This record gives sequence, structure tokens and C-alpha cells, in this order.
Amino acid sequence: MSSRFPDLYDRSLEQLVGVRKKVGVTQADLATKLGRPQSFVAKYEGRERRLDVAEYLMIARALGADPYKLLRAAEKG
Repeated sequence: MSSRFPDLYDRSLEQLVGVRKKVGVTQADLATKLGRPQSFVAKYEGRERRLDVAEYLMIARALGADPYKLLRAAEKG
């Protein structure tokens, strides 16, 4: 399944990855917070799997970020 808005998806994912790196959280640390294997984080960051809305919200909150601000920033480009 492909997205009708691949640029927006990529920018929103870049926002998540940027926050994770900015706050100094490793993929393994984030995975532990989420109760998921490290490969879960590696796969969505590497564009091997897509995130659904609930996962995006959960990840942003685990990083201490406001998911709505991240999405608005991604929307602006």
C-alpha cells in the first residue's frame, strides 16, 4: 500500500527521528519504553514499515514531544 502523500509522511517521520536524536534516546532505549523490540524502531526509521496514527502518537509521547506540533511542522514542510 502506498501513500497518496509520501512527502508529508516522510517529513512527519523525520520529525520523530529528529526529536529522538535531539533528546539523546537510542533506538534501543525507545523500543524499551514502547515495550517493543529495537527492530520495530529501526524498521520504521528505515522506511521498511509504516506507522499508523496511534503508533505515531505513542512514539512522540514516549519521547516527551507534542505529536500535534510535530505534525504541524511536517505539514508546513
